[in-house]
Formats: sequence, structure tokens, C-alpha cells
Amino acid sequence: MAELQRGVAVCPGTYDPVTYGHLDIITRSARVFDKVFVAVVNKPVRKGSQTVFKTEEREEFIRAEVKDLQNVEIKSFDNLLVEFARQNGATAIVKGLRAISDFEYEFEMNQLNRTMDPEIESIYFMSSPNFSFLSSSGVKELAMFGGDLSQLVPWQVAVRLNEELQR
Repeated sequence: MAELQRGVAVCPGTYDPVTYGHLDIITRSARVFDKVFVAVVNKPVRKGSQTVFKTEEREEFIRAEVKDLQNVEIKSFDNLLVEFARQNGATAIVKGLRAISDFEYEFEMNQLNRTMDPEIESIYFMSSPNFSFLSSSGVKELAMFGGDLSQLVPWQVAVRLNEELQR
């Protein structure tokens, strides 16, 4: 019997900051695919704002948390996601869905991506229940008001986020 080919996937995001929800999706993707590229958006346009952390620091936060996942590689990108996927031999884009609002946005993005390359599939993982409420913007808001981040982000992310947002 031939070995199952599970392919290459891209898990894109701004990861500003990376949360335990992001890490859950990355880890689950690594169990499903032979290779997973965590694609860190270099210059986000979706939310129209600057990132708290530089691209390199966001990459390092993720790298520290996934170091035991041998099939995961972190790369930044500043082109179209479909182009990044093609350049890295990916046949799937993996994202997490938390709520109906995520679905509406992701449905639109899926249609645009399929128009550009129908060979690249979008695959969605439902958030684990304990992360279904978690977002980077929510974490930043909590941090600005001194909230406890210990259940939301890795400790080094929480420390740096508090340093950055207290300036």
C-alpha cells in the first residue's frame, strides 16, 4: 500500500500577537499535513493598522512555540497569499473559524483565492472551545488595561506586549 501524501499547507496570519488559538490551529494543521508554512503577514492591510511587533519578532514568538513540530516552518510574506502558497508548493490554505463573523469574511476571501488559483483549497478548522473567543485584538485590549494574559498567549508574548503597550 502506498504511503498517503498529505501535502503542503499555509497557515496565514498577522499573528500580532500570536495567541494560544493560533498555536492550536498550527499544531492541528501539522498533524494533518506533511509540511506547514506559518505565513506571517509582513504588511497587514486588512485592519488598516500598524502592528505592535515587527515581523521578525512575531516570527520568533511563533518559532519558540512550535520548535518541536519538525514539519512547521515560519516565513513572512508581503505578496498575495495565493502567490505565497504557489511559491512554497502549498495546495491548501488553513485558517481557524471562531464565529459567524469569521465565516463571512473567510467565505469572501475563499472565493477570491479560488478565482486566482482553483487548485489551492481553503480548509477551515473550527476553533477549540476554549479558544473560540480569542483574538489578537482582544488580547491587545486586555493588555492595555492590565488584564491577565496567562491563559491567552505564551508568557514571553505577554511580557513583551505589556512592555510595548505601556509606552
